[in-house]
Amino acid sequence: MSNFLERITIDTEICHGKACIRHMRWPVEVIIDLIASGMSFDDIIEDHPELEKEDILAALEY
Repeated sequence: MSNFLERITIDTEICHGKACIRHMRWPVEVIIDLIASGMSFDDIIEDHPELEKEDILAALEY
């Protein structure tokens, strides 16, 4: 079992309490939307280097 879900945080002070990646202002739903739009993991990471492959996997697992 992976520990990807440890990368998901919920804080009422960040993005209105939505599930986010590592206390950053990256809601899980936005990561899913990027994938749904056809972006690859590499495309997402290239455009947003603060994200890591494990963050994207955590969003999918969530």
